[in-house]
Amino acid sequence: MCTVISFVRDTLYFGRNMDIDYDFGYKIAVTPRDYLLKTKESGTLLRHYAMIGGAAVADDYPLYAEACNEKGLCMAGLNFPFNALYKENAEKGKKSLAPYELIPYVLATCADLEEARSLLENTEITDKPFRRDLPLVPLHWIVSDKSGSIVFEQTKSGAKVYDDPLCVLTNNPPFPFHTQNVRQYERLSSENFYARVDESMFCEGMGAIGLPGDMSSYSRFVKAEYCLRNAVCGNDPREKIAQTFRMLESVAMPRGSVVTQNGREDVTTYSCVIDAERKAYCFRTYDGFACGRAVMTEKLASGESLAVYDVSGGDFFDAVCLTTRFCDDKL
Repeated sequence: MCTVISFVRDTLYFGRNMDIDYDFGYKIAVTPRDYLLKTKESGTLLRHYAMIGGAAVADDYPLYAEACNEKGLCMAGLNFPFNALYKENAEKGKKSLAPYELIPYVLATCADLEEARSLLENTEITDKPFRRDLPLVPLHWIVSDKSGSIVFEQTKSGAKVYDDPLCVLTNNPPFPFHTQNVRQYERLSSENFYARVDESMFCEGMGAIGLPGDMSSYSRFVKAEYCLRNAVCGNDPREKIAQTFRMLESVAMPRGSVVTQNGREDVTTYSCVIDAERKAYCFRTYDGFACGRAVMTEKLASGESLAVYDVSGGDFFDAVCLTTRFCDDKL
């Protein structure tokens, strides 16, 4: 499962709920410019843009779920089962990348959304796993900067890049379905409505009667788009980050609300908001009450080794780049 919201107010606040039924080893990883970024079939990048994001880390390689590069370009992969179709070999002339390579490669080489679009239009995803014990995950991706968003999917009909003016992505079905389905709810309003009935029957919020509230990807897409379309906040970056977290809360999964086919609980294990201008990765885990914040400093961006920070303890502190307080005076 999962939901991504790209909230643009002067700059980009890239929000993501990670909805999953297992622990994938969530950490914060900073990939510096001089880290040797290797791919299976598209060579090694010796120098590239630095990036920060949430990832599992295996063999000193960042398996990013979502990340932002130093230019303010953000990207996330979301579960796309039964629809994602990876090829054995890329078509001649196409860039060949494995699913786990796509986020780091795009963010390493692209400064903005148009560069990402150009790369993805000439890329095919191949079925090469990172390791035999780490099977491929079926994914589709959203890429955003302050100018907008695109979605990249590879299905049986091929690899396609879609404009995403709604700046939202969830899961199945393929993206074109969501763009049509959401049109049914354009009439909903944050303002109340009135009719010739007993006023005691009214309460605030009735302008959005019919807004879906279940946990399906259809409904989360619609509700996230509604919240994003009506979002109001002040000019302080902290307010914008807090607003993005609130929108993510509206489509989060409390423990017990969704049980998977194998009998496990699907929950929002963490939510994160990336302040793309400040390269600040703000996050909150399911059992954590406070928000943590990691900033990609110039010192980290100019290093050579992957920097990895464990968030499993909830609230934490590292003098180099992390703070325990969300409401810093200097965000």
